[in-house]
Amino acid sequence: MSDIKIKITDRDGVTHEVDAPTDMNMNLMEVVRSYELAPEGTIGICGGMAMCASCQCYVQSDHQLPEKSDDEDAMLAEAFNVEDNSRLGCQIHMTPDLDGLVVELAPES
Repeated sequence: MSDIKIKITDRDGVTHEVDAPTDMNMNLMEVVRSYELAPEGTIGICGGMAMCASCQCYVQSDHQLPEKSDDEDAMLAEAFNVEDNSRLGCQIHMTPDLDGLVVELAPES
């Protein structure tokens, strides 16, 4: 009952529909790691502190996300392959209103 469905396109272009729990305070980066949708050591390098941009993703659905924090904004300003819809996965917490979220993982470099 507390899971939502989200679609994540990995860095190889494969789309995965996954169940994401909303009752465990998980963020998108942790969901990607738990489903092993990115090679070990290539996502969430900083542990979810908005300090590395390894979890950058492109939000493709029209979900209303929380405002970017100053830390997230600063990190994205220094990251590669940044688009208008770029967000850090570690800053997107799984909540019931994100059911149907569609994201694509940004390239590694």
